[in-house]
This record gives sequence, C-alpha cells and structure tokens, in this order.
Amino acid sequence: MPIILEGSFKSVGTIAIVVSRFNEFITYKLLDGALDCLSRHGVDVEKSVTIVKVPGAFEIPVVAKKLADSGKYEGIVCLGAVIKGATAHFDYVCSEATKGISAAMLDSGVPISFGVLTTDTIEQAIERSGTKLGNKGFEVTQNLIEMVNLLAKL
Repeated sequence: MPIILEGSFKSVGTIAIVVSRFNEFITYKLLDGALDCLSRHGVDVEKSVTIVKVPGAFEIPVVAKKLADSGKYEGIVCLGAVIKGATAHFDYVCSEATKGISAAMLDSGVPISFGVLTTDTIEQAIERSGTKLGNKGFEVTQNLIEMVNLLAKL
C-alpha cells in the first residue's frame, strides 16, 4: 500500500491576510469569508490573525513576501479583485499579482493562498464574493488551512 499524505482542516496557528482596498466593496466581502472560514475551523481570529490592507492587487506580493519571510505566520491569504476595464492595465496587474504571489510562496516555503479575483465584469466579482458562486475568500482560506496541515507532515 502506498503512503498517502494529505492535509486536514484542523485548526492552525497564526495567519496573515493581505487584502486590497481597491474594489473594497468586493474585497472586504472576501475578507469576511476568510475570517468566517478561520473561525469555523477553530482559529482564534482575535489573537491569531493579522490583517494587512494594501492599496491594490499589484501591491499584494511584496507584502505577502515580507510576511512570509518574517517567520511569524504559518500561512498567508491574499485577497483582491481586479475587474477588466477598457485598457490593458487589467492584464498587467493580474499577471504581476499572480507571478508575485507565486514567487513569494515558492521562495519562502510558506503556504500562500491566491484569492485575487480576476473577472471580466463587476457582476462576476459580486457572484464570487458571497452570492451565487459562494465566497472565494472562504474557499481559498480553507485551501490554506489544508496546505498548512499538509506541509507540517512533510
């Protein structure tokens, strides 16, 4: 029988959440979902969670990397919302946020979840922040809990 390792959803320790203020009517709903997830999984949100607010999604990676390198956090949740407009700005911001968050995770070895919505419309963002399609903030935080517990086994 092969050895199978997988994460669990048991409570984790200290978590940082980096959330973009840009499109806050979406991102703060994602934040609510993330905090709800942590609370439901036994995390003492008041004592174990640090929330860092940044101007926009482009600024998330440098803060995530700094938090990961600090050694204070078991995992980091990154939340933002980039909604497509009429210019190429959307493509640049989405690309750099994605690459930067991924690099921060790989360089530090700290699990970092990607909760930056990249949608074509405001309606799509609203659907993913707590309506028809659930709350992606909750979902990516649940993934983070699982990864923190999995990496602890390796």
